[in-house]
Amino acid sequence: MGRLQGRSAVITGAASGIGRAAARIFAAEGARVVCVDRAETVADTAKAVTEAGGQAVAMAGDAADEAFVRSYIERAVAEFGGLDVIWANAGISGGWTPMHEQDAAHWAEILRVNLIGHFLAFKHAAPIMVAKGKGSIIMTASVAGIRSGAGGMPYSASKAGVISLAQTAANELYGTGVRVNAICPGLIETGMTQPIYDQARARGTDDKIGQLNPMTRGGEPHEIANMGLFLASDDASYVNGQFIAVDGGLSSSHPVVRRKR
Repeated sequence: MGRLQGRSAVITGAASGIGRAAARIFAAEGARVVCVDRAETVADTAKAVTEAGGQAVAMAGDAADEAFVRSYIERAVAEFGGLDVIWANAGISGGWTPMHEQDAAHWAEILRVNLIGHFLAFKHAAPIMVAKGKGSIIMTASVAGIRSGAGGMPYSASKAGVISLAQTAANELYGTGVRVNAICPGLIETGMTQPIYDQARARGTDDKIGQLNPMTRGGEPHEIANMGLFLASDDASYVNGQFIAVDGGLSSSHPVVRRKR
């Protein structure tokens, strides 16, 4: 306990899934957390944290809107005296829309939320951390960004962009003491993936969820949140510019069940 004692953290996409699990785990380790999401239920995450004895506030808004990004950074500084960790976790999947049905607007929205939102978090958090000479910036990418077979085209492209952003951002902050890393989750049961789980359960094939990875199961939000905790803490003091898969081993081969056209 106490790996983040006295630190201030922002977590986006905190209304459910990985973000909610991260808020609870970070707070249990001593962090004061600003929970951010476009869903008003982000307030429930902050409430759960405070009821468990932690410190948290909630802000609802668009994590890819620059004015809102600026406001949640300012809130962290005003409410908790600074900013030590930010986890840009908010994202959307875009589904498995066939290529011929995709259009530029579909791509633009996925890239806006999944990639530009992460850039904006980096842009506004980094100067505060650089001034302090220390900080951790975490971005949620995906195994879909590593290679084909784990997501639709625009989603996969956006997550590949996040991986590149984490690498280039780490070098942009050369010599500052601020670290930037990305986490690449595999199949995790969250609000985004809930339809996959629900359909499998309705078909009675939920025992096949995760069958393509060596662990033969899907992951849980807290398993990603624990990697975020590591990267946020001093335990990861020499981990920088990396993309780390937490996927039960899926990305060791990325086996694909081919779909007929």
